[in-house]
Amino acid sequence: MCRLFGLTSAPLRTHATFWLLDAPDSLSRQSHRDPDGTGLGLFAADGTPRVDKAPIAAYRDRAFAQEARQEESATFVAHVRFASTGSLDVRNTHPFEQDGRLFAHNGVIEGLDRLDEHLGEDRSLVRGDTDSERFFALITRETRRHDGDLTAGLRDAARWIAAHLPLFALNLILITPRELWALRYPDTHDLYVLERPAGGQHGSRHLDHSGSHGRMRVHSAHLAAHPAVVVASERMDDNPRWRPLEPGELLHIGPDLHVTRQIALPDPPAHRLTLDDLHPDAAASQQAA
Repeated sequence: MCRLFGLTSAPLRTHATFWLLDAPDSLSRQSHRDPDGTGLGLFAADGTPRVDKAPIAAYRDRAFAQEARQEESATFVAHVRFASTGSLDVRNTHPFEQDGRLFAHNGVIEGLDRLDEHLGEDRSLVRGDTDSERFFALITRETRRHDGDLTAGLRDAARWIAAHLPLFALNLILITPRELWALRYPDTHDLYVLERPAGGQHGSRHLDHSGSHGRMRVHSAHLAAHPAVVVASERMDDNPRWRPLEPGELLHIGPDLHVTRQIALPDPPAHRLTLDDLHPDAAASQQAA
């Protein structure tokens, strides 16, 4: 399944190194499906969003995904894609940018014709073919309706989809230059949060997080001396403070690393999909890889 990773050290800008595909030999394992794309999103010092992403459709794309990226930002979002909808194209590769915000999603939403109709003229925000970017467009539209209140916009967009469209999962990470939001819904896939003090659990260690099967590694010597909050699809080190988000939980980390949470979607989806309901490619994208 897709891998999500988000990090915020706001208001401090952090130097971090990302390997979106670590351990190159993992790509040749016959028991694991190769990823379909990788992407990293962050913000320049002036708040300009920057996205570095590529589909994995050829060897040169895999080489791109394995290169170390040394970046600086107060917030980051990274994504390893296993495609469920949309071609292997850069326009369908996460993260996506709208209204100066960056977004990545893990899940499947069906009924896209109805979603397009609901978006109306805001369908113009969508440049690719994915359900994920359409979901982001709905969040952007609802946020505008709430005068820029992203928590309210995200909650209302997710609730509309949960009430009206067939869905498998809506896990997401959304960042601005100094804030981060995450949603887990329903209980299909895990999503974890780590409120990491300076130096981690031992008080003097840099951050060194690694995903399973060579999917994503993150290193930051800077965080040996500064706190951060991390959100990820899996526990990425042995720190005992990793906490799973509850189904329906919407998490917000503010510009001072203050964490707030709410159960934004207390009810199950009206039209919940199972793996057996999905097209084989979509089903494969949602299983552990």
